[in-house]
Amino acid sequence: GRVAGSMEVHDTVAVLDAGAQYGKLIDRVVRELNVKTELLPLTATPAEVLAAGYKAIIISGGPASVYAADAPKFDEGILKLGIPVLGICYGMQLMNKVFGGSVVQTSEREDGQHTITVEPASNLFAGLEPAQDVLLTHGDAVSEVADGFTVNSRHGTVITGMDNAEKKLYAVQFHPEVKLSTHGSEMFANFLFKVAGVSNKYSVDDREAICIKELHEQVGDKKVLVLVSGGVDSSVCAALLNKAFGAERVVAVHVDNGFMRKDESAIVMKSLERLGLPLKVIDASADFYAATTTIDRHADPDDPDAAQSPQLSACVEPEQKRRIIGDTFMRVAEKEIAKLGIKVEDVFLAQGTLRPDLIESASKLASANADAIKTHHNDTTLVRQLRATGRVVEPLKEYHKDEVRALGRSLGLAEDLVARQPFPGPGLAIRVMCAETPAFGDGFEHTNAMLRFLATGEVGVLQQEEIDRLTRAKEVHGCIAALGAFAATTLPVRTVGVQGDGRTYSYAVAVSCAAARPPWQALLDFAKLVPRLCHKVNRVVFAWGALAAGPIERITPTHLTLDVLDQLREADAVVNELLVKHDLVTKVAQVPVVSVPVDLDAAPGVVGDVTTNRSIVIRTFLTTDFMTGVPATPDKDVPEAVLDTMRERILAVDGITRVMYDLTAKPPGTTEWE
Repeated sequence: GRVAGSMEVHDTVAVLDAGAQYGKLIDRVVRELNVKTELLPLTATPAEVLAAGYKAIIISGGPASVYAADAPKFDEGILKLGIPVLGICYGMQLMNKVFGGSVVQTSEREDGQHTITVEPASNLFAGLEPAQDVLLTHGDAVSEVADGFTVNSRHGTVITGMDNAEKKLYAVQFHPEVKLSTHGSEMFANFLFKVAGVSNKYSVDDREAICIKELHEQVGDKKVLVLVSGGVDSSVCAALLNKAFGAERVVAVHVDNGFMRKDESAIVMKSLERLGLPLKVIDASADFYAATTTIDRHADPDDPDAAQSPQLSACVEPEQKRRIIGDTFMRVAEKEIAKLGIKVEDVFLAQGTLRPDLIESASKLASANADAIKTHHNDTTLVRQLRATGRVVEPLKEYHKDEVRALGRSLGLAEDLVARQPFPGPGLAIRVMCAETPAFGDGFEHTNAMLRFLATGEVGVLQQEEIDRLTRAKEVHGCIAALGAFAATTLPVRTVGVQGDGRTYSYAVAVSCAAARPPWQALLDFAKLVPRLCHKVNRVVFAWGALAAGPIERITPTHLTLDVLDQLREADAVVNELLVKHDLVTKVAQVPVVSVPVDLDAAPGVVGDVTTNRSIVIRTFLTTDFMTGVPATPDKDVPEAVLDTMRERILAVDGITRVMYDLTAKPPGTTEWE
């Protein structure tokens, strides 16, 4: 056992980090079971683990292959200490490899919620039904379990779980730590209490008091500058700072970066008046439009020879856009400090950064091995430099979104502010997909060929092996027949996704149907299937309107210009107005509205020609942990009539010819498109 601050002995579980995007959720789920955890790097040694007296070990998932040359280093002795171990995804493959089993790359990726069959006789699944919905994310799989191990769950022919009950070694090829694994918490409880015999007497101290204590220790008698976007995270951060230090030591600044929602700045001012904090509002839109930054995140930003990005208003690379915006926030902040007569060395910058933000950015603060999915505006090069000098305070860095809402309520924030739809710091800038040329990279034409075969049976350039594989998929998955007459085509744009615990930058596919009413369940099932069959795809959308068979080979050149932003602002305002009107703001956790530089209805033209219209995507997202989630099912989670009204009103916005509905879960698609 380990000794807590109160000197009471608590059983402690070690979580070895192999780079999982959901690694922190393991810690959280175990903590919710009143068990103490400590996160360790995968490189921890057997001697260190023994000396610490851990009662159980959990090895997380990760983006690497166990056979890769750059696979994370791991001491096999960890698995031979006699301590109960639960391996998750990469952890399962690692365990199987160590004991002589085999791991192979599969022909189909598994990325999404699927129903597996478990063996209730296994201690891991005691008390559970044989059919379990879980989140699968992998490209490698165990093909043969090691000697002494028994298969305890499958997804079709794929082995999804194994155990050696005598050695108390258990492993699963899915993520029990996320909400998409509906009984994952019970599986953790079975491992911890039935297998490992861990006690559950650990209760987390009052986290608000801990935060305030840490703030006083870090800040001392200095002032704190907080950049308030008006969203939940920065507002709760400001409220916590106000309680910790009082308004006289908190400088609250709202920066209008030019990418706010319609009337957003006015709404922010009204909301923050409730906090009792004076708010300084800065119109920095011109600064942002013209901003650049150094492209190499490790470069010195003051080095004149460091490579510079284009101006933000001319930038098309998503990562560069995020980095420019994040770094410009920092420069604006320092300029405002100077205007206020506060010396830089006498002030700390406070941010409402959450744990998922840091994990997705692969910040060393959150995870040693996590693959970067995207750079968050509050975790950029300059912020990392400020953090390295101890001048950034992030009191919410151990919190997930729902925990932040609970903290906000305990601080007395109004419910309409605490429960409001999340809005990213970079704002609409990352909801405009900027492009100058179509994305015709690796796999574009081949993916289209596979989609045409699924829709029409056209063989085209496909090889017989692929035809056989796709034919089996059509026979096994009833969703394809249930779509009726349909078309599916690759869009010449790429979106950010998370697959197999790593980042992907892949194509979106648009599906359209001839049916008068969209067959929503078949569409949602098809959206799960396509990324499994087509490995260059991480997102699937439904396009209302006439069949769009493609190929779509032209785009509308798009940058962060005022006309493009205003177009999206109007569409976004329509969606949010109707969410409020129909009491859907809290029922649907997030609804990004995205501008895509594609006109599905443009007449066929010469490749290289450009179009002039765009499409709008409505991306509904149901989640509680904000790390994984699923799209809202029309007429179940969102009235179809509301979606019809959204579509009709968005089509009235000048220059918009199609509205599309994102059918993608996370994974494989991230919440935002960029």
